[in-house]
Parts: sequence; C-alpha cells; structure tokens
Amino acid sequence: MNYILLGIIIIVYVFILVALSWYAYRGTKSASDYMVGGRSMNSVVMALSYGATFISASAIVGFGGMAAAFGMGLQWLCLLNMLMGVVIAFIFFGKKTRRLGSALGANTFPQLMGRFFHSRSIEIISAAIIFVGMPIYAAVVMKGGAVFVEEIFHIDYHIALLIFTLIVSVYVITGGMKGVMYTSAFQAVLMFVCMFILLIGLYKSLGMGFVEANRALDAMDALVPANLAAAGHQGWAKMPAFNSEQWYTLVTSLILGVGIGCLAQPQLIVRFLTVRSSKQLNQGIFIGCLFLVITVGVVYHSGALSNLYFYQQHGKVAVEMSSDIDKIIPLFINESMPNWFTILLMLCIISASMSTLSSQFHTMGTSVASDIYVDGIKKGQAPKHFTKWIKFGVLVS
Repeated sequence: MNYILLGIIIIVYVFILVALSWYAYRGTKSASDYMVGGRSMNSVVMALSYGATFISASAIVGFGGMAAAFGMGLQWLCLLNMLMGVVIAFIFFGKKTRRLGSALGANTFPQLMGRFFHSRSIEIISAAIIFVGMPIYAAVVMKGGAVFVEEIFHIDYHIALLIFTLIVSVYVITGGMKGVMYTSAFQAVLMFVCMFILLIGLYKSLGMGFVEANRALDAMDALVPANLAAAGHQGWAKMPAFNSEQWYTLVTSLILGVGIGCLAQPQLIVRFLTVRSSKQLNQGIFIGCLFLVITVGVVYHSGALSNLYFYQQHGKVAVEMSSDIDKIIPLFINESMPNWFTILLMLCIISASMSTLSSQFHTMGTSVASDIYVDGIKKGQAPKHFTKWIKFGVLVS
C-alpha cells in the first residue's frame, strides 16, 4: 500500500469533515439548530444522513461475511431494511413523528414522548435508557473503527481509539445536528461510490455477468461444508431448509431482528424532526432506498458471490478460506480488487463507523443535557447558554 497516498487522502478527508463542521457551526444560532437542525434540513441531506447512520461498519464487514456464510438469503434483510427502515418509517412513522414534534416543540425523542403523554417521568426515563444503553452500541462502533485504524496505520489500539473518537466528537460538539447531518451525507456519498465500484469489480473479477454468476453459484450446492449442510444450509443461492437451525438463525435473528429493530433507534427517529414538511420525507424515500440497495444490497451480494470467486481461485468456499466471518470481505477485496480500492474501502468503513457514532454521540448528549438536566433537574427552566450545556452533554457522552 502507498502510505504517502494514504496519508494525503486521509488529510483531505479530515479537512472536508472539518470544513463541513465549520459550515454547520456558522449556521447554528440556537438550541433548536443544535438539536434538530432548526427543522429546516434539505430532504437529500436528511435521507443520506439517515442512510449513513443506519449503516455501520458491521453492516459492511460483519453482515457481508454473514452473506458469504448464509448466501443470497440475506438479501431479504436488505428488502426488509428498505420496507421497514425507509418506506414504512418515512411514510407512516416519520410523518406523524414530524407533525407531533413540530406541534409539541420537541427537540429530542424523549421530549416528544414526555410531552405527548404529559409525563416528565417518561421523558426522563427514556433519556436515561438512551444515555445508559446506547454506549454499549457506541462502544462496538468505536472499537470497530479504532481496530480498523490500528490495522491500517499500525499504531497502538488506544491511540487509534483516541484519534477516532476525538475526530468524531469535535465535529459533533462544534456543529451539532447540522454538523452530524452534513458530514454523514458526505460519508454516505463516499459509501455509495465505493459500493458501486465494488459491484463493477465483483463481476469483472468473476469474468461473467449477473445471470451467469448467479447460475454458477447455484450450481455449487454440493460444495456446502458438511457441518453447515447438517444445520440446514442448502446452497448460497437458496434459503436454508425450513424449520432448520440455519433457517431460524437467518430469518428470526438476522432478517427480522435487524430489519424490524431499525424502527426503535432514537438516532434515526430524530432525523424526522429535522425537516420542515412531510413532503420532504416523501422526497427522501427514493434516495434512502437507492442508498440501501447500493450499499448493503451490493455487499450482501458480494459476500455470497465471494464463494464463487474463492472456488475459482483456490478451490475453496469463503468459510474455508477464513473461519473468521469478519475477515471474509476484507480478504475477498484484497484479492479481487486493485490496491487503490483498498484505500477507498478503508474510508468507506471509517465513514460508516463515524456516521453512526456521531449520531449516537449527539443523541446521548441531547438526552442528558436537555431531557435529564433541563427538563428533569431544572424542571424545564433552560439555563443561560443552553447550547453550551448541550455541548457539555455530548462531551460527557
């Protein structure tokens, strides 16, 4: 890898994040700006930011590896993500959330809950759950990003963790919701481009088109490892046998668990409070669905077809090439794609981690500062320099 080129690209990447954060800082004049972008965010920015927050590094690396193990059946998760996470979320859930948030003057999800039910206790309890529970999810995202930085730059894990966290916290604290959404939208574009190139490179490396590749994968049923076949695996182009161990793992744990669970994420729900009208939510549906198809749809497809690539090159399937699910996609890309794409993938994975983590930091910070401190301890009496208190809440989180 050309480390000089890598260093230049990283510097440019960080510079763009800083510039977007500064632009957001200049446009943040009130607590409403800081917490919900002044309810005036562009529909394209909102949809891209929503998608980037939705997709973390685990969706690219971890679930891509799961697709290599389970096969094309994981594409049902992509479909459910679009149906539940975008279509139903935006049309049915998002529109009412936006209307209620605007009518009640709510700037956070716990505040929306508390004001709708006329209960400050519900608001405080909801905020406490977010502040206590979300760090578990955030820690996984932070660790994933830091480990990736550690492996690429060969620096100590703790230093990598500190650098990764500092970069994210700086643009969240300075730019607020606008900073989070502008940077996430930029990161979404980067992820989109990276996955689109991966799709083209995938078929080029296989030496065949879409139909031929999928037929070839379908013909590999006899190559399923014995332990997977015994658990119900019927091939990488087929669903597992109904009522088998593999079927329950794929359908109930992965497809339904992740596909439906997206509706319960506060860092996604608050995006609906950032737009001026329901029309903008309608405009964001196509962008959100397209983003998911080109990101997770492509990586799930690539994961399944990596079995065909590895069999062509080594006479082995993906799980035989690497027993560690998380290493299958990086291994596949290192072998099948040019070196420059590895750098682009690195930025893609870092972007996926940063976009998710920044939204989590912002959600936790506003929960502890606005919901617990102001509405709970101060009984709704906002102190002077309220925005600074929210920034302190983000720093604490």
